[in-house]
Amino acid sequence: MLPVNTLHPVRKPAYATYGLILLNALVFLWQLTNTGEQLNAVFWNYAAVMCKVAANPISVDTTADIIRSMFFHGGWAHLVGNMTFLWIFGRNAENYFGSGRFVLFYLLWGFIAAFAETIINSGVCVPMIGASGAVAGVLGSYLLLYPGSRVRVLIVFFRFFPKFYDIPALIVLGYWFVLQLFNGFLTLGANTLGGGVAFFAHIGGFVGGLLVAFVYMMFKGPPERVTYVD
Repeated sequence: MLPVNTLHPVRKPAYATYGLILLNALVFLWQLTNTGEQLNAVFWNYAAVMCKVAANPISVDTTADIIRSMFFHGGWAHLVGNMTFLWIFGRNAENYFGSGRFVLFYLLWGFIAAFAETIINSGVCVPMIGASGAVAGVLGSYLLLYPGSRVRVLIVFFRFFPKFYDIPALIVLGYWFVLQLFNGFLTLGANTLGGGVAFFAHIGGFVGGLLVAFVYMMFKGPPERVTYVD
């Protein structure tokens, strides 16, 4: 089940979302100018390494490392996947929060994600890279803001019969979160020294998005929602 777009209208240009996508793309293009050895050194020295974050969670260096980590990616698929989800769900979330607050919340979700993964794997000395945790926060906020919004998804049956369906965001994003929980618990106790998917960063970011949206709606009220008629 691959989301390709949300049917909820975007009321105004989402400049912060586009800016974040552009910045991630530019950083990745810079990464391509480096050799594999150079990139490994960059990740070790300038990204968030779980055991280092655990040893010194509150410092200027750790803060800078986590922010930089949100803009590094491990490959084209990693970048395109994260930016696609950010584009699909970020624009409506930005319309509700406002561009400036959206960027602040995006960074906050990235921090929550990094610390969630660190708590689970505090003894593992592996760099955490990617926007996945921050984007998971966007997904969590979207789920609470627009649970009934329809998401157009591509489903391929037996690899030969692709078809588009319009499914409520509650089902699409709920399924995504359950999948992260399932895979995350499968990795507990596993050998992660070689790296892998930071499922608990996804979980932490998503829960952070739910909490931020819940608190924000307490003061601002719910966003305008679209009624769908089948």
